[in-house]
Amino acid sequence: MASEGNLRVELKSQQPSRNSAQHDATKSSHICPLEMLLHRLKAAKTNQDGKFASIMDALGEFGTFQRRLVTLTFLPIILAAFFTFADIFVFTAQKPYCNTSWILAVGPNLSEAEQLNLTLPRDTNGSLMTCLMYLPVTWDLESIVQFGLNYTQACQDGWIYPESKMRSLINEFDLVCGEEINVDIVLTIGQAGLLIGSLLFGFISDRLGRYPSILLSILGMIIFGFGTAFVNSFQQYLFFRFGALQALMGYIISSVALATEWLMGEHRAHAVILEHCFFSLGILFLAGLAYSLPHWRLLFLLGGAPVFSLISYIWILPESPRWLITKGKVEEAKQVLCYAAGVNKKQIPLNLLDKLQVSEQKMPKASVLDFYNNRHLRKVALVMGCVWFTASHSYFTLSFKMKDFGVNIYFSQVIPGIVEVPAQLCCIFLLEQIGRKWSLAVTLFQATFMNLLILIFPSEFKSIMALMVLLGQFSLAASVTVFFVYTAELLPTVLRATGLGLLYLAWVAGAILSLTLISQNLTISSSLCCISAICALALCSMLPETRDKPLSDTLEHYSLETRSKSKNLITEDTIYDNKTEELAKNTLLNRMTNVDSGATSSRRND
Repeated sequence: MASEGNLRVELKSQQPSRNSAQHDATKSSHICPLEMLLHRLKAAKTNQDGKFASIMDALGEFGTFQRRLVTLTFLPIILAAFFTFADIFVFTAQKPYCNTSWILAVGPNLSEAEQLNLTLPRDTNGSLMTCLMYLPVTWDLESIVQFGLNYTQACQDGWIYPESKMRSLINEFDLVCGEEINVDIVLTIGQAGLLIGSLLFGFISDRLGRYPSILLSILGMIIFGFGTAFVNSFQQYLFFRFGALQALMGYIISSVALATEWLMGEHRAHAVILEHCFFSLGILFLAGLAYSLPHWRLLFLLGGAPVFSLISYIWILPESPRWLITKGKVEEAKQVLCYAAGVNKKQIPLNLLDKLQVSEQKMPKASVLDFYNNRHLRKVALVMGCVWFTASHSYFTLSFKMKDFGVNIYFSQVIPGIVEVPAQLCCIFLLEQIGRKWSLAVTLFQATFMNLLILIFPSEFKSIMALMVLLGQFSLAASVTVFFVYTAELLPTVLRATGLGLLYLAWVAGAILSLTLISQNLTISSSLCCISAICALALCSMLPETRDKPLSDTLEHYSLETRSKSKNLITEDTIYDNKTEELAKNTLLNRMTNVDSGATSSRRND
């Protein structure tokens, strides 16, 4: 009996531990499936991105269609550079003299030099005054020559420009003698046009599509770019330039978005680099044309005439299939992809095309407010905004520094244009070897270092200073190219153009601040370049690397990453396109419920 009692006591004592072991085993049996389901959920978005990557692999990564697309989208960049920097060559300095043709009524055989000597007063140094003339008289020519004229007045009948070899805006609209223009104001109006264009066309491109946005920008270049040659006043000129720069910015943003979404891997980066090379070539084209033409209207007529050939883009330019999918236009996306496959002489398997199914109630929603609400977009906007501000401020500061060396206006544009092309081509090597983030850091550090040397180096050594300015522009050209590639890859398709437009706010802010500080003190401007660059370099470490990563189409990927890191895996507003993801989610919830129920039952039994 005692042994039986002891046995009961022993069995009773082992019962809780046995129940605990059973509960642990039950819990353990669910851990592995839970982890597998968790991994499946985290990989769900990657699989969504992989769908399009698989289709593009079947289509051909860089076939005839993609090469033609790159050519079509980036040839107009030459015209964009032409219209952007045309102001530099139409405001050439002109020396005016009052129009005193009244004396020709009494002396029709007078030469121009004799006319000016008789009718214009002279300054203390003996040179003819430009904004004053002698009061006209009714004397004969002999009396005027013998006694001379004494009373002066401001120019009454306009001005002449005997020393001018080129017809510019200054002598076209007599912007002299109290009517002089402030070049900084003209540049500020231009930056305002670029800013409004970036915001407006960024919104249009993401709402209506890349294709209509590009067509609208081409229409703007025709009306406001080419139409500048026919303006009748300086105010009209400013208005047309404002409109043209809006259209140019819209084209740049939309074309970058279109090329980025059609190309894969390093081809995407190469296309953006090629765009920047074409932009530099456009500056060289502009300088050569401006040097050879004697009239500013001819410059806009001949330089802007090729824009009419872009009308053909109505029939030959494709829409972005990524954008079509995000808007639920799956059938249109399939048609575009099949057409591209036909051009490449490829065939996309039907099972891949069938995966492009997005129900209307699950279409991704996005707005500009996501740049504040979404943590990833907020981080990208702040960091890249700092980078864009730094690059812009440094670019305009170095450009102003170049003027101190007395370089001819044409060479001041040709030399940087020649320097920028190899800098942009070097980005191909950097992006392939060290990735986007480190390429941006390296090029930005080089530009900062050059700015620092310029700041502390004695200004007497002009040849060395000129070399450092060129090296700084070389590094900045590479940096601008890299952050265009990097920014386009960081932003999702639904907000890519809008994001590029918003970030241009930082570029304009850097440009305007640079123009303001340069007129006050160049040292302060250079110091700010160094400080902002150090901040940008520090912030770059916060961004993820995008090399060899698929593009994100929606914001779900970033939201899923954030939730998984905080161990809050599923929320009510999470949307999935694949039914297996929904099944996985439900299974995960059931598993978690079963685990909790099992634990509750075990505690009750205990």
